[in-house]
Formats: sequence, structure tokens, C-alpha cells
Amino acid sequence: MRTGVFYENFQNEEQLWNSPVKRLWMLAFICALLTLPFWGTQYILAMACIVGIHVIATFGLNLTTGNAGLISLSHGAFLGVGCYTVAYLGKLGVPFYVTIPIAGFLTAMLGVIVGLPSLKVKGIYLAIATLAAHFILSFVFREWTPVTGGVQGTTIPRANLFGYQLMGDKDNFYLIYFLAIVLGIAARNLGRTYIGRAFVAVRDRDISAEILGVNLLKTKLLAFATGAFYAGVAGGVLGYFYGAIVPDYFSLTLSIFYLAAVIVGGLGSVLGSIFGALFMTFVPEALRLLSNASSHWFPNAAGLVLPMGQVVFGLLIIIFLVFEPHGLTANWRRVKRYFHLWPFKT
Repeated sequence: MRTGVFYENFQNEEQLWNSPVKRLWMLAFICALLTLPFWGTQYILAMACIVGIHVIATFGLNLTTGNAGLISLSHGAFLGVGCYTVAYLGKLGVPFYVTIPIAGFLTAMLGVIVGLPSLKVKGIYLAIATLAAHFILSFVFREWTPVTGGVQGTTIPRANLFGYQLMGDKDNFYLIYFLAIVLGIAARNLGRTYIGRAFVAVRDRDISAEILGVNLLKTKLLAFATGAFYAGVAGGVLGYFYGAIVPDYFSLTLSIFYLAAVIVGGLGSVLGSIFGALFMTFVPEALRLLSNASSHWFPNAAGLVLPMGQVVFGLLIIIFLVFEPHGLTANWRRVKRYFHLWPFKT
């Protein structure tokens, strides 16, 4: 057990970063994050923005699936709702600091509707129900041309802060990671509240939770609404980052991507959401870089390596389910435990 941390009251023990070492590491991380646009390359900055968007969305799905145990295959479509909401409101002149919360709450209300089948079905049946919602939303994205632009897509006006337009990756980077940090802290604190504990109780034994006084109707719908809110916010910043979007982006593959990120990172863990989003973002990117590097020796490498991305995703899910069901978070905890006890054996 780690020594040197002494709690004098319950408030100190309940702190998110309850030791000087944790606070020091968090301060170093925030400093590195804030200065990244000044020392990172354009490529690193663009990838960091994409990772930040995926992290926000994975936070939401982990609350719904990891904490509450409710499988959702409509998460990618929820991002589309948030994205098209900011696109439509932005064209009406609504500022981004209003459109993003509206996108979140509108998607949350839609999440409540999608979550209604969870009151009667669960497991694979709930997954099929949310899959149906995904196809319905995909149809709306393609056919509601006055709002979404149809199959041709639509553009999103630049985010504007009191006359200053957020142009380029640098400005969007700070917007994305401000929201990611705030929503990450909110997700971490939610897990320690009555609502977060109710999510876990429903996931483990819903009948026992109901006997103990947990309102299943309220808890399940709140889990879907919370996850959808995060997805709506992620979709909003996604729209501002890309500047234009088409319905094909919000495919079923995107929902599978986030589900894989939750499994690989670790169910029910905020840190696992970060690990999963990082891992699943850089796996296809590593395959792309590998294909480009090997194209000098193997001209057909791109045609062979890039399609392997979907295969790699499937293999990762299987490997982590079989050999490491607790995800990358469990490995991280083992590493921390080793250094806490070093040089003594565990």
C-alpha cells in the first residue's frame, strides 16, 4: 500500500486528486496540454483535436454502457444530431457557446426516447432497439435536406467568440479540450454521487437495485440521456472542427468505434475512456503510416494494409474481452501498483 498520504477528514479523502503526487502530475499534464499548440506540429495538433472529440464521446458511452450496463449502438447517430444542430443554429447566427449546450440537451432528450425500450428489454434486444434508432436517424440525416443538406452534407459556420472567429486547429484545440476537461471531471464526480451508484447497481443487479429503492425508469432513462448529452456536445465541436459534414460520417462503424473504445479502455472508468479513445484513434493512423512507409518497397501495401483496420478493430475487441476484460485501465493500475511498492515485490 502506498504510504505518505494521510487524510485528516472525509473531505480530503473525497478529493479527485487526493495526494501531492497526483496533483503534481495533473498540473504537469495540464501545462503540457495548454502549451501543445506552441510546440506541436500541425499534424500533432490536428490529431489531438480528433482525439479530444473522441474522448468526449467515449465519456458519454462509458456512462451509458460501462456504468449503467445499457448497450447503445446509436451513439454515432447521436453525434450527428449534435453536429447538425450546431450547423442549423449557427446559420441562424446563434453563437457557439449557446449552440453547443442546445445540441447537448436536444440530443439528451432524443436519448430518453431511444432509451425507452430499456424499460422492457435488455442485452442483445436493447442493442437491436438502439440499432433501429441509428438507422432511423441516418435516414433523417439523408432525407431532411432543409436542415441537414441531404446526402451532399452541409457546412458549419465558424465558432465566433465576441467577434473573434475560432479559426484553425489551434483555436479549436482549446475549445475541444476545455469541454473535454470539464465533462471529464463531471463524469468522474457523477460516478461518486447517488446517480452514479444507481447506474452501477442497475448494471450489476437491476432487480436487487429496484428492491433497494432505485427507480429503474428514472435511472435507465437518465443514463441514456447523459450519454447522449456527451455525444451531442462531441458532435457539436466535431462540426466546428471540420467546418462541413456529410451523413456518411455518422455510420454504424462510428458507433462500433466508440463501443470498441469503451471495451478496450475499460468499462466504467473515466481514465479508460481516455485510453480507449487514444488507442482506437491511433490504431488506424498507425496502419496508414505503416502503409505509407512501406509503399517504397511494396507499391500495393496501401491496398492491403488499410482495409485491415476493421479486422484490427474486431480482433482488439476479442483479445481484450478474452485476455483483459478490464481493459487498458487494469494494466495502468498494475504499473502504478508496481512503482508504488518498488523495490519490493507485489
